Amino acid sequence: MSSSPERNDRKRRRERGFSPALNAGRGPARARADKDGSVWLWGWHAVAAALENPAREAPLRLLATPERARELQGRHLGAEMLEILPPAQIARELPPFAAHQGVALKALPLEPVVLEVMAEPAVGVILMLDQLTDPQNVGAIFRSAAAFGARGVVLQDRHAPALAGALAKAAAGAIEILPHARVTNLSRALEELADLGWRAVGLDAVAAEPLAAVLDQRPVVLVMGSEGDGLRRLVAEHCDALGRIPMPGDFESLNVSAAAAIALYEASRNHADPAGR
Repeated sequence: MSSSPERNDRKRRRERGFSPALNAGRGPARARADKDGSVWLWGWHAVAAALENPAREAPLRLLATPERARELQGRHLGAEMLEILPPAQIARELPPFAAHQGVALKALPLEPVVLEVMAEPAVGVILMLDQLTDPQNVGAIFRSAAAFGARGVVLQDRHAPALAGALAKAAAGAIEILPHARVTNLSRALEELADLGWRAVGLDAVAAEPLAAVLDQRPVVLVMGSEGDGLRRLVAEHCDALGRIPMPGDFESLNVSAAAAIALYEASRNHADPAGR
């Protein structure tokens, strides 16, 4: 009896080490704080940027493979406290499926800035995230926000992932250079930002106007909704305008990090100097 294509495919996947039972639920490693409040960061760019950030306290632990240790020592990054370990031993210190790239750092989390400090003077673009919980999406958004020169990112105290782990890896060092503020209530934060001279524009897939039509040269808070539900009603009501990203292709929506990158690009065009910087 000949094997079916589906059976052959399952056999090939087992031979490569894939098991549906063992791999169910595989996803980005979630960063959780230890009892002392410390968190793990992993990935070369995330760890190197953290070691170069003067605003961070000294790391609690720094693990590296022999090859990565040579790179860190060559850049004088944390060389005095290196623990040189094989890749498998580093992996055992981290959450499951953490793609550590041969280096990991245990440190206290970054301190948020006060919202008023981020917002004054009212110039440029601030990004606000309404209950975005996927660490890789939030990390990618930090990376785009840094690339397009945003002033900072506003997160909630709750319903927002820690700036560590898979988020820090996806951000590729952006969390070390881009300020973030944490607030209890986004609606009240938008009221406070309005008093400081900021205009809020929310991203909404069913908004009447395209995003480019509702943006102008005034300082703007771009408000992004959650991956599944979008902007919450009260947050949307506190926006001065809602805009959508036109999509002529026959597709329903964009990933939230891709949408944020497009929104940041559109907003940055209005705030670029005459030389295009």
